[in-house]
Amino acid sequence: QLQLTESGGGLVQDGGSLRLSCAASGGTFSRYAVGWFRQAPGKEREFVAGISWSGTYKHYANSARDRFAISGDGSETTVFLQMHSLKPEDTAVYYCARKRRHYSEITLDPSDYAPWGQGTQVTVSS
Repeated sequence: QLQLTESGGGLVQDGGSLRLSCAASGGTFSRYAVGWFRQAPGKEREFVAGISWSGTYKHYANSARDRFAISGDGSETTVFLQMHSLKPEDTAVYYCARKRRHYSEITLDPSDYAPWGQGTQVTVSS
C-alpha cells in the first residue's frame, strides 16, 4: 500500500526558504498527479501546488505562484516543494497527496486525492 511521508518543515523567518519533500513508499507517483496542500489552524485544507502525472505541467495557487516550485527528482518516488520568500501567512501544516485516479489532471479539491502523508509543520515568524 502506498504511504507518503513529508519532511523538511521547520521554523523560518519572514522571507526565508524551505524545501519540503514528499517520499513515497510501497508505490510510486508514476501515472498520478501529486498535490501539495496546507492547512492552518481553524482553516480548511487548501491547494498549494500540483504536478501532473507526466511531470510536465505544474499548477500553483495564486498565493504560491512565483514563490513556490513543485518538482520531481526523476525517481517517481519523491516530489519536492521549494518555497521562497515565505510569509507568516504561509504558516500551516503542509501535506502531499497522490491523485486518486491515475492519468487524471491536477485538481484543487482535496477530496480528489488519497492517500495523504502525515504532514510537516511550516512556521514563518514575522
